[in-house]
Amino acid sequence: MKVSNTCSTLASQKHGRQAATDGSELRVLGIETSCDETSAAVVARTAQGHGRICSNIVRSQWDRHRQFGGVVPEIAARAHVECLDALIAEAMSQAGTTFGDLDAIAATAGPGLIGGLMVGLITGKMLSLEHAKPLIAVNHLEAHALTVGLTDRLPPPYLLLLVSGGHTQLLAVDDIGRYRRLGSTIDDALGEAFDKTAKLLGLPMPGGPSVEQTSLAGDPNRFSLPRPMTGRAEPHFSFAGLKTAVRHAAQSIAPLSDQDVADLCAGFQAAVCESVVDRTRRAIGILRDMDTGNPIKRDGQTDVEIQDLVVAGGVAANQQIRTALAALAASEGYRFHAPPLALCGDNAAMIAWAGAERLVRGLTDDLNAPVRPRWPLDNTAVPALGAGLKGAKA
Repeated sequence: MKVSNTCSTLASQKHGRQAATDGSELRVLGIETSCDETSAAVVARTAQGHGRICSNIVRSQWDRHRQFGGVVPEIAARAHVECLDALIAEAMSQAGTTFGDLDAIAATAGPGLIGGLMVGLITGKMLSLEHAKPLIAVNHLEAHALTVGLTDRLPPPYLLLLVSGGHTQLLAVDDIGRYRRLGSTIDDALGEAFDKTAKLLGLPMPGGPSVEQTSLAGDPNRFSLPRPMTGRAEPHFSFAGLKTAVRHAAQSIAPLSDQDVADLCAGFQAAVCESVVDRTRRAIGILRDMDTGNPIKRDGQTDVEIQDLVVAGGVAANQQIRTALAALAASEGYRFHAPPLALCGDNAAMIAWAGAERLVRGLTDDLNAPVRPRWPLDNTAVPALGAGLKGAKA
């Protein structure tokens, strides 16, 4: 189990209706069970919009799934059931908080594995009912999108690159609850591509950290690998072809030496970085054209142009991708933001923070709130040409 620093002080700028006027804090319990991490956290939010992580407990299940080479939904759901109550108790204890002190319960309601979502959301509903606290059914993607408000004092609007095991999207974050999807993957999500590449090269799971670490000893120029979708007018992504190219390159020189694997990983990393930078640069250009003469109003009063680039999600922990995006942001006159590594992966602190941000806007849910295995942030987005269900709905 890994535990965050208790009561570490983080902040976000004042945004929207204040939660209180007497200097007190809102406190929200967050519950995250969308995949293979079970997490509980308590986050505080001041009337000025400043955030504070009071506890953040994350338990990984990967040892249970390792032998299968991927997450098994039934095993994940059972593991959540076994430990969630204990994690909630530990999070509350570390935060020095009682249920009477809480202002709301926030639980992930989607997207994710339906069994795990049911465990977390039903637990959240039970606690909401038992302790007479508002319930917030949180979109996991929105929680990733808003983490930068907790860590970097950055309110919307900004451009978000959301990259994880199940999602690869470029979104204009206009406000809490207001998102415009500019681009998405038409096949594999980037985290999925990392995992599949690691598996075919015989590297341990999770694949992202394994590929990144192995690439450090490799030559990124040894193999000629494609840069998917670069130069396309629409800022969509594709990684299936790159993964296939790595497999063909590996088969052509099998059996692989350690150096061969390192070189393939380095080539894969380089191709991913170039593709991500190209697609994000295109999104910046499209966003500028869309918003010219029509700037977004912050707090309904001040005109604000998007000048911030945010990367979030599990793959945002990849240092080479972060470095490449920081350079892109600087070249485009943008400011670059990425959450601390501990908050890139799935965690309940981001769920609690999204819950607090929704709570101060009066956006609560009743006990009939459903789990939603697929839950797009932008319901109006047109599916990417060639995308399957994942690309269209993620």
